[in-house]
Order: sequence, then C-alpha cells, then structure tokens
Amino acid sequence: MSREIKKVVLAYSGGLDTSVILKWLIETYHCEVIAFAADIGQKEELDGLQGKATSTGAQKIYIDDLREEFARDFVFPALRANALYEGTYLLGTSLARPLIAKRQMEIAAAEHADAVAHGATGKGNDQVRFELTYLALNPDITIVAPWRDEKWKFDSREAMIDYARKHNIPLSLTKKKPYSSDRNLLHISHEGGILEDPWAEPPEDMFVLTLSPEAAPDKAAYVEIDFEKGNPVAVDGMKMSAAVLLDHLNRVAGDNGIGRVDMVENRFVGMKSRGVYETPGGTVLWAAHRAVESITMDREVMHMRDSLIPRYAQLVYNGFWYSPEMKVLQGFIDETQENVTGTARMKLYKGSCSIVGRKSPQSLYREDFATFGRESVYNQQDATGFIKLNALRLRIQSLVKRR
Repeated sequence: MSREIKKVVLAYSGGLDTSVILKWLIETYHCEVIAFAADIGQKEELDGLQGKATSTGAQKIYIDDLREEFARDFVFPALRANALYEGTYLLGTSLARPLIAKRQMEIAAAEHADAVAHGATGKGNDQVRFELTYLALNPDITIVAPWRDEKWKFDSREAMIDYARKHNIPLSLTKKKPYSSDRNLLHISHEGGILEDPWAEPPEDMFVLTLSPEAAPDKAAYVEIDFEKGNPVAVDGMKMSAAVLLDHLNRVAGDNGIGRVDMVENRFVGMKSRGVYETPGGTVLWAAHRAVESITMDREVMHMRDSLIPRYAQLVYNGFWYSPEMKVLQGFIDETQENVTGTARMKLYKGSCSIVGRKSPQSLYREDFATFGRESVYNQQDATGFIKLNALRLRIQSLVKRR
C-alpha cells in the first residue's frame, strides 16, 4: 500500500473480526483508528460497544442510528421490487452493506481520514459490497482490507481468538461454537461452523428471531397490512414508521415460527455457501405486497416487472446498489408501484404465512367480469375469435409438418 495511512475509519461491529482488526490496524500501520457502528437493528448486540472499542484502542467511535433510513431507503425499495435472490433469499445482509459503507464514507470525509477499512474476508460477498460503494462515492479513497493484506498473518478464526485473548479483547465467540451471526432490522444470518456441512440440521438454540413451528401457538394470528404506492404504512390500522413497522412484524411473525430459510447460495466470487436466515417480518411483507399487487397491477406491467426481479436481486446481492443500471431499474420499479395501494390480510400459523384477503380502492378486479354466475358484461362468444387468432401460428405449424 503506497499511501501513508494516518487515520482510518473502520466499519466496526464489536465481533471477533473487527475487534482483532482494530488492534491490528494500530499495530501494523501505527495509525489512528476511528470505529463506526451502524445501528440498523442489532439491538442488544450494540450494548457496551463504545467501551469495547475505546479499550481496544479506537480514538473515537460513532454509533449512528440508521434504522429508519435502512428500512425506508433500502428494505422498502427492494420490497417494491419483490426482490428475491435465487428465489429464496430476501437480501437482508446485501441491503445493509451499501448503507453502512455510505455512512462510513461520510464519516471519513468529516474526519479527514486517509482510508476506510472493513472486516470482510477475501472469500465472501461483503468485501465487494463495501468496496464498490466506497469507490462509487470516492474513487480516490484508500481501502484497507485486512483479510487480503499481505501483512495479515491470521489463517483461522482460532488464531484470531488467541490474538484477542492475548490483547484482552472481550469476545462472545468461542472455539467450541464458532458459527457467526449478523443481525439487522430485516433479518439475522447464520453461517460457518456446523453450518458449513449442508447436510447438518441447524441447532434449535441458534435461532434468535423465530420460534420453531412446533413451539409456535396452536391458534392462528391474523394481521392486516396497508400499503401506499408499494410501501407498507400501517398494521391493523395503526400507522407506523418504516423501522417501527418492520420491528413490530418481526415480533408477530417470529412468535408464529415464520421466516426461517436454509439455503446454499452462489456467492459473487464464485463459490457456493450455506446460510441460515431468519426474516420473519420481511417474509410477511413480501407475501402481503404481492397480494396487493395482484389486484392493482396491470398484467403486462406485472409480468415485465417480474422478469426483472432476478436482475434486481443480483445487482443488490453483488453490491451494485449505487450503479447507473440500479438507478434506472429502481426508477422503473417505482413507476410500477403507483397504483399498489390497498390492504392484505395475512394468516400466520406455525411457520406458514397465508394470504386470506386483499382489497384496494384501485383494484382492477371486477367481480362482474370474473364471476362464473350470471352476468351481462362479458360476451363469451367473443372468446371464439380470440382463440382462433392466437391459434393461427400453431395451426400453420401443424399444417406444414403434416405436409
């Protein structure tokens, strides 16, 4: 690294990696380290973070409450797109990284820092998400990625634990239980340790946000979610801010065993990885949003938008939140949501999330057209010509084959 580093802003969680990195940066580069922790819904994980950072050597720590911004400006845009990565993953970690990196860059500018640093490994997706955001916002910034730094000598989590103990850095992680977790307002992810075996069932005591379906109540819970232009705005008639609404649904859905996902996904860097996710509130919101869309969106608009879901999810997953193509795509998505206003009624029961009702003042559903009973607005004989015209190319193809 050619540039001299005097001050670096570190994306800091207080976990094993960033705790070790904080001390390592000071020892290796003899620089001032400013720690930054984004409050995006980790709750008790933030307890004691300030004291831990300063005792480890940080000159200063920022702990910024970004929960509303995260829900409003990152989670809800993805919800409007119905974004799912590989048909399963609701992108909880992927959506958080560009927000953390953006705020980290703002702090670096305010503190006149020479560099920014993160604790992502050279095997994962987060290194890409952080660094694409850094460079999109300031192409001249110096980036310290310790796991890829030639001065980094740790080859395992066990070696890092030993280093932390040597420097009296308090840890919640142990060698006996080395899987890691990452929590925010949308989800909590679990990976590593026993989870690296894709055949091994996750231990029940690992789950934080969700009860097991077996332990969930025997009576179903019902919630009604109101949407305006694709955004959830109220639950059971009570208006809520974005973060409060998502937190509320996390509790309700989690208590009913909803939102567990166990998947093997394709990382951007090329390898497959097993992750276990808990996304209770998000699971309900995605289903409810789709229900309101079903009665308010034009068919061809919906089909066109749906064809772009894999691309949208891939851009988010791969870290291109601030790319030109993402800006254009989000603009199209948001245009499709102009009429997505209404209410979905959801039934939550022992791990299942069912749509049992939907209504909208902008509904395109007309009972007088759709009914199988007596009606006077649709001439069924019109279907004869419709079918013949659509069958024309099929008839011609069949005639050619017959000859």
